[in-house]
Order: sequence, then C-alpha cells, then structure tokens
Amino acid sequence: MRTLVSTSSFKRAFKALIRRDPEMKSQIAQRLEMLMADPFHPALKTHKLKGKLSGAWACTVEYDCRIVFSFKKNPDLDSEEILLIDIGSHNEVY
Repeated sequence: MRTLVSTSSFKRAFKALIRRDPEMKSQIAQRLEMLMADPFHPALKTHKLKGKLSGAWACTVEYDCRIVFSFKKNPDLDSEEILLIDIGSHNEVY
C-alpha cells in the first residue's frame, strides 16, 4: 500500500476547504483511502495534468473538488508515496 505525504500548501488548502464546507471532510477522507489503495480507481477519475502542472496527476472528490498529487519513490522504505500537492475547486487548483 502507498503512503500519503502532504505538502504545506495542501494542508493549508485542506483547512480552508473544511472551514468553508465541514461536511466535505468525510468525503475527502474516503477518497484519500481510495487513492492509497488504487490511485486509478474509476470513481476517482484520475488523470494526468499538462501545462504548469505537467508531471502531476489529479483526481475528483466530487463535482467541483479536485486533489492534485504526484507519485514519488521513497528509497529508504523502497515504497511508493503519493505527494498531495493541492486540493480545491477546479479553478483553485488549475
């Protein structure tokens, strides 16, 4: 199983999102569990990004909420990590 690593920008965006909409917390937690288990689960609608976010990926939490992340290898643990970069609406993260 992969591990999740949050950037400070992701943590800030997550706190702001939860402050605006506290009910999203459980949905986000469910999607993060899914992301750890299978990043390409059809419900996540995972897709590769282009442009300034080239090399990163995004998945859907709900209609207008995205999580931007990237895959990275942890040489110490010899495992794959998912680096959480940003979360928010389509306009906020792209």
